Amino acid sequence: MNPFTQFVKDLSGRLGSGFSSLDQSSASNQAYIRNLEREIKEKNVLDLPLADLPVVVFDLETTGFHPYQGDRILSIGAVKIRGLQIEKESFYSLVQCRASISDEVTRLTGITKEMTEKAPPLEEVLHDFYRYIQSDVLVAHHAGHERKFMNHAAWTEMKRKFRHRLLDTTFLTKVNRPNQDLNSLDECCAAYEVSIDHRHHALSDAKAAAALWIQGVKEARENGYLTLGEVYTKLASFK
Repeated sequence: MNPFTQFVKDLSGRLGSGFSSLDQSSASNQAYIRNLEREIKEKNVLDLPLADLPVVVFDLETTGFHPYQGDRILSIGAVKIRGLQIEKESFYSLVQCRASISDEVTRLTGITKEMTEKAPPLEEVLHDFYRYIQSDVLVAHHAGHERKFMNHAAWTEMKRKFRHRLLDTTFLTKVNRPNQDLNSLDECCAAYEVSIDHRHHALSDAKAAAALWIQGVKEARENGYLTLGEVYTKLASFK
């Protein structure tokens, strides 16, 4: 049985199993992630046309900006893009959080302490998320925020480094429109006429960022940038 099949089998049965089954589930989870890491290492995405790049666009809602100072993930939302189309199958989960949630964050996200108390723990959500994203390239808006939290979460919950390639939607906006000062998701979406149904909801923001990525890829193609490698080369020329 391959690691992915074993992972799904163990995940579905672990809640009603004993300690030995939990140990087996942990081992299969680790095996599955090791398999993903090998796939990620073997993939060469720099020369692949941007329009053909299989990506997962995701967003995190968090209690703050500093995971190494106690801030925690509250929710994860993600969608897949195939052939410049957003697939119907999406990912969304609240995350159990023992840290305090400020009134400001609750007003912004709609997430309350009571909601997170009923949510699955981070380790479980991470394994479900890894199963969803597989070895695809990840995309996020201002991806530094997501990278910090994913680095912290992967290490604290799984004792593994976060190895997925993570791209920023602003890579494309900077290449396509270098003279426009586009920073926030709201500004970028307005410039590309992308609507956001529910701002600061992880899945809604992920969908908006995905639509923004698609528009950015189309514009990059019109400007002569066909691959990720060509985008990186152009970005380097700005420095």
